[in-house]
Amino acid sequence: MASKKLNRILIKLSGESLMGKKTYGIELNTVNRIAKDLATLKKENVQICVVIGGGNIFRGLAASANGMDRANADYMGMLATVMNSLALQNSLEQIKIDTRVMSAFPIQSICETYIRRRAIRHMEKSRLVICAAGTGNPYFTTDTASALRAAELECNVIYKATQVDGIYDKDPKKNKNAKKINKISYNEYLSKNLKVLDTAAVSIARENKIPIKIFSILKKNCFKNIYNDNDSYSEILNV
Repeated sequence: MASKKLNRILIKLSGESLMGKKTYGIELNTVNRIAKDLATLKKENVQICVVIGGGNIFRGLAASANGMDRANADYMGMLATVMNSLALQNSLEQIKIDTRVMSAFPIQSICETYIRRRAIRHMEKSRLVICAAGTGNPYFTTDTASALRAAELECNVIYKATQVDGIYDKDPKKNKNAKKINKISYNEYLSKNLKVLDTAAVSIARENKIPIKIFSILKKNCFKNIYNDNDSYSEILNV
């Protein structure tokens, strides 16, 4: 799969990736840089769908742990992903990338409601699609939403952009002796209970044979470099 040119890619961005050096919220310079990197990938003649988390604004799971009703907390987290999606859309459209935000639940005043065939049609017309509001249901993460959308939209691969350049057996930020795992099977990933993506997301990817590439978003042109195999990453796939 590494050598095969791909024509439809789903990119999973964490909400934290939009914070830059801030501890909360959205740093526009960072969002602008990500938009430029996406534009560089777009020149490779690929169709792109993006799913964004909301952890930079609100974490439903954390709020639930502090006593908030889990469903309400998750809905608030979904709304945070809509805010992030609109911020990214703004940056993309400023550099002339035609973009559509599609929400899993209706917010017709500010974006389209997600419809599978419409999303595919947008991508076929060379529009970049941003899927907001997760799956539209509580108790599911945006990782799971990204795997679900990748399966629905017949994406060739899932790109998960993180703060590190792949999967490690331990947290590399806390353990200097952490070892990087370059390739790992879906089943082994699940059996080792690794934490880069949640188990539901990996299970959906396994069932639909969609490889997942994990890489650092901190490098310039990261999306294009991973697409062309010019940078390091880890991959979850059938091995």
